[in-house]
Amino acid sequence: MPAHLIDGKAIGAAVRAEIRDRAGEFSARTGIRPCLAAVLVGDDPASRVYVRNKGKACHETGMLSRQIDLPATLPENDLLALVAELNADPAVHGILVQLPLPGHIDESRVIEAISPDKDVDGFHPVNAGRLLTGGRCFVPCTPLGIMKMLDHESVDLKGKHAVVVGRSNIVGKPVALLLLARHATVTICHSRTKDLPAVVRSADVVVAAIGKAEMIRGAWLAPGAVVIDVGINRLPDGRLVGDVAFEEAREVAGKITPVPGGVGPMTITMLLHNTLEAATRMATSV
Repeated sequence: MPAHLIDGKAIGAAVRAEIRDRAGEFSARTGIRPCLAAVLVGDDPASRVYVRNKGKACHETGMLSRQIDLPATLPENDLLALVAELNADPAVHGILVQLPLPGHIDESRVIEAISPDKDVDGFHPVNAGRLLTGGRCFVPCTPLGIMKMLDHESVDLKGKHAVVVGRSNIVGKPVALLLLARHATVTICHSRTKDLPAVVRSADVVVAAIGKAEMIRGAWLAPGAVVIDVGINRLPDGRLVGDVAFEEAREVAGKITPVPGGVGPMTITMLLHNTLEAATRMATSV
């Protein structure tokens, strides 16, 4: 029997409805509308689509979105000065600087300039450190969305073996920490892992975030495994596929996310969640 599809669109829509209700209650109680400032440097088409979609999602949930478009030639110091202004603006609760940035700008320096209290992407070293130590923090949106999907599907992680394929700071490492916090036994794999198929085959839960189209084959999976495919890759024929060979994998897995329509919708949803959380924290700290 083919695997059960984990529908990120449906889960995301349900979570956004909850966020809309919570944001409305928060605004009615405090007179504050949560606001996300999204900074776009340059005119990368994909980045522009991402930022536009984030703004649209904010408005649909009753939150404010402030999009700031800047030229690709913007000096790094000017961008840092803008971030400082947004940090100091009490009407802005979340700051997002869309990546990638032009080559002359140090991305790490920009990320570290964002106030950890407004870092709704969860990329600041302070939030990364708090995630590692189990403190209160903003969690990167894609890993947070993955955990929300697993919860929705009632996947019990206690004592299970979770294999994360990919070790990025944005997905691989933080999702491994979140899985570990749920008492899973976690293995992080990467391009130099020996006998990767055998390691993947030992997993109850597989998170594929390696950025290589259809790399993980159906034969690599244990029957009944839960498969979360983070990858988004465009093939020469224009099709979008994940890091997992979907048609093969769905014949083996117990549950699987499709691409598109799986993890993707959850990422923006969790950005909304973090923005509302940032506004709530700021209101209660005044």
